[in-house]
This record gives sequence, structure tokens and C-alpha cells, in this order.
Amino acid sequence: MNRSTTSIGLRGLIATAIFGFLGLGFCVVAAADSSAESRTVKFADLDISNPSGAHVLYRRIRAAAQVVCSHYFFVTDTDKARCVRDATADAVTKINKPALSAVYDANNSKAGSWGVTESKTNLSY
Repeated sequence: MNRSTTSIGLRGLIATAIFGFLGLGFCVVAAADSSAESRTVKFADLDISNPSGAHVLYRRIRAAAQVVCSHYFFVTDTDKARCVRDATADAVTKINKPALSAVYDANNSKAGSWGVTESKTNLSY
């Protein structure tokens, strides 16, 4: 297995561990095997239909992704940053709210970045 395949598989595992599914619109629940690191991000206290609430949720999701990704060894800082970016993007995609997607896009608008407008239900990295 080459390094790229290993990195992609690990990203998928981490993303799945962090953001397994959206439960009743109140929190992102981690859904993975017990050996994977995970975090639950709650947002029942936020109105994510407006930009300020969506921004707060984005920061919470990103912070959770940074914590989870810090539990794994990466060869480079770029690999760790990719883990955080991908886990964050997967969570934003699963939540599928326009204001949150807009916050994500605004924070990741560098050349070559990709949006999160398509809904993904299965992670197959």
C-alpha cells in the first residue's frame, strides 16, 4: 500500500470518527469503531441559519478536528493540516446548511480548495 493510499484511508477514518452522522439537527455524533478517536460537536445552542451562529459552529468543528487529528502521527505538518481540513469539510457537508457552507468556503477559498456543496453520506477514502 503506498503512502497516498494510507493517508487517504486514515483521513476517511478520522473524518468518520469525528462526524459520523447528524442527529436530529442538534449535534454531530461520532460513529466509528471503538479504536478511532472521536469528538462530539454540539450546536443546539446555535442558530446556524445565520452567519454568526454558523461561524461559531465552524470554529467548534475545526477545533474538534484539530484535537482528533492530533492523536495520530503524521509524517509532515501538511498531512496533519490535510486531516483537519478534510474532517472539517466532511462535517460541514454532512450538516448541509447554506450558512455553514458559506463560512467554510470563506475560510478555505485558497486556489485549489474545493467547496462542500454536495452531500456525502458514505466516506470511502
